Amino acid sequence: MESSVSNELTAQELELQILELVKLHHLAVKKESLKSDNYKIHYAGRCYDENEVVAAVKNLLKFTLTYGKQGLAFERELARFVGVPNSFVVNSGSSANLVAISSLCSNQLCDEALSYGDEVIVPAASFPTTVAPIIQNGLIPVFVDSMLGFYNPSIESIKRAYSPKTRAVVFAHTLGNPAQIDQIKNFCIEKNLFLIEDCCDALGSKFGEARLGTFGDLATFSFYPAHHITMGEGGAVAVSNPKFAKIVDSLRSWGKDCWCVPGETHCQGACRRRFGMKFGELPLGYDHKYVYTNIGYNLKPLDLQCAIGLEQLKKLSMFIEKRKYNFNFLYDFFKNYQDLFILPQSLPLADPCWFAFPLTIKSSAGFTRLELTKYFEENNIETRVLFAGNIIRQPAFMNIKCRISERLDNSDKIMHDSFFIGVYPGLTQNCLDRITKTFKDFLNQKISKKIFLKKLGDSCEAE
Repeated sequence: MESSVSNELTAQELELQILELVKLHHLAVKKESLKSDNYKIHYAGRCYDENEVVAAVKNLLKFTLTYGKQGLAFERELARFVGVPNSFVVNSGSSANLVAISSLCSNQLCDEALSYGDEVIVPAASFPTTVAPIIQNGLIPVFVDSMLGFYNPSIESIKRAYSPKTRAVVFAHTLGNPAQIDQIKNFCIEKNLFLIEDCCDALGSKFGEARLGTFGDLATFSFYPAHHITMGEGGAVAVSNPKFAKIVDSLRSWGKDCWCVPGETHCQGACRRRFGMKFGELPLGYDHKYVYTNIGYNLKPLDLQCAIGLEQLKKLSMFIEKRKYNFNFLYDFFKNYQDLFILPQSLPLADPCWFAFPLTIKSSAGFTRLELTKYFEENNIETRVLFAGNIIRQPAFMNIKCRISERLDNSDKIMHDSFFIGVYPGLTQNCLDRITKTFKDFLNQKISKKIFLKKLGDSCEAE
């Protein structure tokens, strides 16, 4: 038996009521979750309001679950923001790296395609899924070191790593800090190398007047909750080189040759030749929707995620401003302790939107990373090491086929002594003050202990 409410109200009217209640619910939850004075200070986290929740519920009410109109809209807005012709949304930043690197091996590139055993220059101080797709595609990673403080490879290291077998350069702008991308791009053009920028930590960062993600043939982004914007799980491949647009779209969509967008209504498809083409050894007129020209995957996100992502993009300028403020506040504090730390550094033309605040402990500091990070964590301040450290020391990568082009001393130093704390927009001034106070407390304890041990030693000598 139908309720009287459903008889009196249209679906549109009910939707408006539901969405208004969703807003009120979000505000009530937010009010109830006010934090105590000693709450955990996360290194990163979700920053959202009722608009993201409403967008998600609105999408669910329509039950358009799979990649569709919201996905297409998000791709257009992301491409516009970054400054590239096309972007293609996927289900994670790791999937974006997989698609981008796999596209270099597509047979649709003909003689330009990378082949089994070709070399790809990549930093040893990397995130695992920046390196993994190189190995998964049968390519050989050529590891270079990174500069301390910058945490990116130098152009000199990349040049030294080059050999006749080198076909591509792949690297991340670590923690959102721009690398020497102008010189790296020029070197890749000179040597006819493909260039992929991993911008998973760098959405919004600039080099000169251009945003990161516009220099390489391809660039990748992540929308995991820790990153600059989020859609829960999500990522994207930004395409500057037009020859890759169709390949990237194909690889994330089972390897299909068809380029119809969701909702295409023409019976002959976007190509208007759905039943009129010949491919491989398939019969003439084989349905183009089921022709596969790449060995692909299914890596598309839900449309609901993209609806959330669209709302997040509207906040991105505010997020960037807040990250920069938080970073500068911490820098102004820690610059007083340059005898203890290698502080983060940027190139003259770089305008980073930092993912986090990295510190590397100097050997003369008198304390270890373990001691300091353990103290932070015990006082409810999250820390993280710099991803994989020197990745060739990781269990999964110890026996891979690779070439090490130079000593990886800095990568080892990063592995032993580097860590980062948060700068994400959810940090309040109270959070920043607690971070600085906690470090001062740690330092005072170390100094007090040192004085105590010295006095103890002196008294023992006197006896």
